[in-house]
Amino acid sequence: MGVQEKEQLWGGETTKAVENFPVSGERVPIPVIHWLGRIKGASARVNAELGLLDEDKANRIAAAADRVAEGEFDDQFPIDVFQTGSGTSSNMNANEVIAALAGDDVHRNDDVNMGQSSNDVFPSAVHLAALDTATNQLLPVLDQLEASFAAKADEFKDYVKSGRTHLMDAVPVTLGQEFSGYAAQVRLGARRIKNALPQVAQIPLGGTATGTGMNTHREFAGRVRTLLTEATGLEIRPPEDPFEAQGNRDALVELSGALKVLAVSLTKIANDLAWMGSGPRTAIGEILLPELQKGSSIMPGKVNPVIPEVVLQISAQVIGNDTAITVAGTQGNFELNVRVPLIARNLLDQIRLLTSGCRIFAEKCVDGIKANEDGLRRSAEMTLSAATALNPYIGYDKGAEIVKQAADSGRPLRDVALELGVDEATYDKAMDLRTMAQGNL
Repeated sequence: MGVQEKEQLWGGETTKAVENFPVSGERVPIPVIHWLGRIKGASARVNAELGLLDEDKANRIAAAADRVAEGEFDDQFPIDVFQTGSGTSSNMNANEVIAALAGDDVHRNDDVNMGQSSNDVFPSAVHLAALDTATNQLLPVLDQLEASFAAKADEFKDYVKSGRTHLMDAVPVTLGQEFSGYAAQVRLGARRIKNALPQVAQIPLGGTATGTGMNTHREFAGRVRTLLTEATGLEIRPPEDPFEAQGNRDALVELSGALKVLAVSLTKIANDLAWMGSGPRTAIGEILLPELQKGSSIMPGKVNPVIPEVVLQISAQVIGNDTAITVAGTQGNFELNVRVPLIARNLLDQIRLLTSGCRIFAEKCVDGIKANEDGLRRSAEMTLSAATALNPYIGYDKGAEIVKQAADSGRPLRDVALELGVDEATYDKAMDLRTMAQGNL
């Protein structure tokens, strides 16, 4: 294409942006850059079909854009993610790189950017990057994590233990029931994400500067969406209203909210696993977590719940990212939201962190969890709340008296109950722990 592949391909607008925004050293997320390439390539092809762009020039633009989309020129996108709020600098960066690759007769604005504006192209790239990574990376990993928990739910279905509410002993449950609940949390989290994606799939492409579609062909946006859908398998949709699509980023805020809910679920699950694996002798000690590495530089043999701790940190970051996205989403003034790079940075970060975090959670933690049978048996037999099963026979007040005396004296529940008048047959019938754990299921 007449350009040495290692030389600088960007032009003056990119240079100005690099000089103007020496903020974080963190660039625009690479998936967004790749989707800018896909959109530019499809746009060139459509403009040629519509007779608006010379076919040879369009082919060269499309070929160059395809190479950007494939990641061949990631190093040619140096602008800080904290830049102009519309992403104009990154759109200009893409135009300059593609024009340089396509040939000296290709103009970065008139040709590469034909029928487009930063105001519709950059947010479209962000939407599609989020749609792509959530669909093809995060959701399959959530299926994997759900399956890991479901397998353990089946494996642990006959292990009875004490339930806990308020971190206090409660009536018995099975370890399998708890893991079944974790599998459902992940499944519901994935469903919430899926429910948000049809809105994310609505892109503002074709609205150009303010949503009116000025300087673009009426068929341009629809044809580009069709090409992108055919190339990627993603169902890319038109906006329900072009001014809604141009003026806000509510769909991305919605997706971030679903990701936050998943992070909340993972926090509960990871905390539970760390608690159940605690000890192993002086705390709960109901499960055995995989031993992955030394847990202390001074205490020999100590092993820590390192993967749950990683998941907890990831979840905290995702929740924090959601707060930034929420604030950014409120900044849609009139015809344009001008916090799009911030949303892109945090949303793609959420998806990336959750994808890697859920994968290692499944593979390095959940799949290797073992039941600590001694700990579970001790847990089930020691919970005084099991006396709840006596209520239908002796009433709440009598049951409370038995529990209080057993707690105060440290004596077994059975001994106190028989001493206070519960006959042995009634006690044995009511206090079958496995039956108790099944409740009325």
